[in-house]
Amino acid sequence: MRLLPEDLKQASDLELARLARGGDESAFAEIMRRYGPRVFRVASRFFRQRAQVEEAAQEVFLKAFTQLPSYEGRGSLEGWLTRIATNTCLNMLRGMKRRPELTASELTEDESAWLEAKMAGAAEERHRAEERGRVAADLAERVLGMMSPDDRLVLTLVDGEDTPVKEVAEMTGWSESKVKVQAFRARRRMREAVEKLLAFSGRDADRI
Repeated sequence: MRLLPEDLKQASDLELARLARGGDESAFAEIMRRYGPRVFRVASRFFRQRAQVEEAAQEVFLKAFTQLPSYEGRGSLEGWLTRIATNTCLNMLRGMKRRPELTASELTEDESAWLEAKMAGAAEERHRAEERGRVAADLAERVLGMMSPDDRLVLTLVDGEDTPVKEVAEMTGWSESKVKVQAFRARRRMREAVEKLLAFSGRDADRI
């Protein structure tokens, strides 16, 4: 028996999953309506372009539809979809061609200026604090973009969004200890990448 649209909005996650497994397209559409924003938020942590986010979201719901028989209601449907979204986005990133190493010559003038200011230890004027923060954030995003998908994920969640380690573990399927170790190593690799850029910038400045 199919439920009416208004009844579907009141249905539990488990009931929606049961109906969708039975071929009720309206039930699955309600799942997408209910948790689409969550899936889009997860995809946005991995991809910046809207087209890539939408492609990832479509892939997530396609996998969710095919994997519905494995959902037994032991955890929340939102958590189950979040894990699928996280793993799907990670796999999509791993399948992409790795970005070439970022060098100082590729930096914008603003980013180069920020690096030089850091290297020289010069203090910026107070009224430029907001601009400095914007340039630093843009540079951090570029450095994140050349890191591995796992490193980018853990840095974005743990450091960028203050997501609890337990929640990250639930999203990724990792143990809490692995999340902590991954975060520690990712921070170290990011520091090394920035220090390398500083060194490149220093050598360029010496040649001027």
